[in-house]
Amino acid sequence: MTDTNTVEIEEQSEPDVRVCFIGDSFVAGVGDARHLGWAGRLAARSHAQGHTLTAYNLGIRRDTSADILHRFRTECTPRLPAGSHAGVVLSFGVNDTMFESGASRVASEASVSHLRELLTQLGKSGWPVLMVGPPAVDDDGHSERVVVLDALLEAECARQSVPYVSVVSQMQGHEVWRREVCEGDGAHPGAGGYDALTALLWPAWESWLAALRAGSASI
Repeated sequence: MTDTNTVEIEEQSEPDVRVCFIGDSFVAGVGDARHLGWAGRLAARSHAQGHTLTAYNLGIRRDTSADILHRFRTECTPRLPAGSHAGVVLSFGVNDTMFESGASRVASEASVSHLRELLTQLGKSGWPVLMVGPPAVDDDGHSERVVVLDALLEAECARQSVPYVSVVSQMQGHEVWRREVCEGDGAHPGAGGYDALTALLWPAWESWLAALRAGSASI
């Protein structure tokens, strides 16, 4: 005999939702005394709203788009098993546009090519993607290079129907972000800056996560 109560519990339970946040030091939350960054804040806020979610922070300091392309499959595959409602949040760009030896570490056309390949491979793996653009830093020249790359990355995501959240312009003009970055290491904010960035990302994250839970997020 079927246990009606058990059936009701199974029907009401949420799916196994798993998300890998993969990117650079901003994903890792460098500078945040709470060690959450924006990725941890998004996951914590969703949890507080009663949503089951397993979030993996795969941010690495100094990582460029080339580094992420090289490592994403090895790191994401064991964390996003078949049968789960699995997705990936990508974010990179500040390290690509960092000047070393008189040139950007990664040329803008190469950054776009890396993103194109990432989105192609992630799509083949069946993992929907949300991309967060690179933020502003304290160096105005560096931030302007980020603005240029941001537009190129957003255009590539649009071509592949991947949701993209541009943040660089908003963070350039955000008083708390600018002050904390200046008071810090010139790139990373403290808790207040990450709070501000999380608030900016929340609407897109909430919409994307709801689609992921429902199994209707675009691949």
